Amino acid sequence: MPEEPVNLFLSILENPMIRLMTRFSTRRCQRCGKSYLDVGIDEYLGEASAHHGLTSELASMSIALALNVGAKAFKVRENEVREALRQTFFRRGLTSVLGGIAEYGVTKPQRLASPFLVVWNYTDACNLRCKHCYQEAAKPAPDELSTEERLMVIDQLYEAGVASLAFSGGEPLMRSDFFNVAKQAADRGIYVSLATNGTMVTEQTAEKLKASGVRYVEVSLDGATPQTHDTFRGASCFDRTVEGIRHLVRSGVYTCIATTATKHNIDEIPQIIELAKDLGVPRIIVFNFIPTGRGDEIRNLDLTPSERERLLIGLYTELVKGEVQTLSTAPQYARVCLQQSIVDHRDFLAPTHFAAVDFHGRSKRLGEFIGGCGAGRLYCAIQPNGLVTPCVFMPIIVGDLRRQSLREIWFHSKVLDDLRDRERLKGRCGRCQYKYICGGCRARAYAYHGDYLMPDPGCIRELEEPSLNLLQAVEARARRK
Repeated sequence: MPEEPVNLFLSILENPMIRLMTRFSTRRCQRCGKSYLDVGIDEYLGEASAHHGLTSELASMSIALALNVGAKAFKVRENEVREALRQTFFRRGLTSVLGGIAEYGVTKPQRLASPFLVVWNYTDACNLRCKHCYQEAAKPAPDELSTEERLMVIDQLYEAGVASLAFSGGEPLMRSDFFNVAKQAADRGIYVSLATNGTMVTEQTAEKLKASGVRYVEVSLDGATPQTHDTFRGASCFDRTVEGIRHLVRSGVYTCIATTATKHNIDEIPQIIELAKDLGVPRIIVFNFIPTGRGDEIRNLDLTPSERERLLIGLYTELVKGEVQTLSTAPQYARVCLQQSIVDHRDFLAPTHFAAVDFHGRSKRLGEFIGGCGAGRLYCAIQPNGLVTPCVFMPIIVGDLRRQSLREIWFHSKVLDDLRDRERLKGRCGRCQYKYICGGCRARAYAYHGDYLMPDPGCIRELEEPSLNLLQAVEARARRK
């Protein structure tokens, strides 16, 4: 059976003795300050090590065993494993996964010892006034972090074991200290990305981003024509955004087009995909519309469950063509990929909005391990003033980096703990057979129901057994106000 090697690998990780060794391997060596996991990986890669004691040898043997069994289970070549482990951010992500297994065991979906990704709303300042802006960005907030505090945040992310940092906003390029802070993160081995509206990206800016260690840039484009895009984002910005994309592609920075799907532009998304191909952009990500922030005023433009389902099937169709990687932040995309792959005899899956790959017959099991909506589980968000939320679309404060460490917030927030446990989901989402690979969008549940554990009203399966229709949701929200 195709799932058997994966089940064997996960059962090995779940073994109490292996968990004990894994927990021990995350401790730091008193000689060099590295974790024993890092020492073991160094040995696995054949890199010089000053450690020759029994402790490091046991750590090295355990890590080599886990890596070799895991590689065989997922049909990954040993040289590919070694190449990935030479990337600091990948190693940090692996440490977070293993640390989560050591602490919680193998869970569905897997709990992590630290957020794999942190999205930082770097500033409330923005040169556009987009109708669907979750941040209601315009001017910088009076209590935004100072440059010194921002550099201290980078130290916190590093100490917490964060693998990837995405700068968002507002418009991060509005702050002059952005490049220095981004470089500080990149120099610490954190994978750095940027979400921007693209209008400020000149040829010089693109090169400066690359020099600062920014490896991935996501540019917002909500239409394939000036009329569609500018109606949502502001007059005469389409041409500047497209030109910004061209500068990024020419500079060699990995570039993605980000589109928020609404009734306003859903019919134009195929044309946006074609535009991405013409521009040489390798990836497009279609964001779920979340009616929060300024988007609260345009709830009527939200997609129906049927419209969202057709959109996701269309994205899957483009994905398997292989011309451009088409992803979505809608957790239902993992379920759509799984269902369509069965029909097409393929095995593509988008278990998170980070990537979609061919899992060689192990989609469902691995999908349940990685697990759909990652709010509070795979990632969290930082606001311009240092407050922490489960994701940028969920305005629930779970901590304050001016007063607490990110590690303390990650381990002790009740809200984050709720979001990691799919057994606590209510209604249709709680009973759904796909709750581990999807789980519904928790931000949409909160925006419509005021309860992040309620069902996602945007799912086609919710129509089969509606626990609370949208009219009731609107009425419930009105009562809360």
